[in-house]
Amino acid sequence: MINQSPTQENTDPEDEGQHYVLQLFVTGISLNSVRAIANIKQICEQYLPGKYSLEIIDVHQQKTLAEREQLIALPLLIKRLPLPERRLIGDLSDTKKVLSGLGIIN
Repeated sequence: MINQSPTQENTDPEDEGQHYVLQLFVTGISLNSVRAIANIKQICEQYLPGKYSLEIIDVHQQKTLAEREQLIALPLLIKRLPLPERRLIGDLSDTKKVLSGLGIIN
């Protein structure tokens, strides 16, 4: 578990102990879902090797969780940690925008 106060923001994944907790909400095996899964896996392996956990959630199979998150568009990536929480919509094909959205680059 990360011991980091909510007011602390550390966006350098090279810092020891920095771990990214990500959830990707998808709709089955649609083309955009498949692309988003492949893109985020590639980005994480390249930029956050060994420093992330990724949960892929099919909203058709986990409707209650999807309703609780109040999803407005899919695919949707939610970065839970490090804070602040951030949400990215789409197939995650623009690596620079994803890295910026995750707080890895400015």
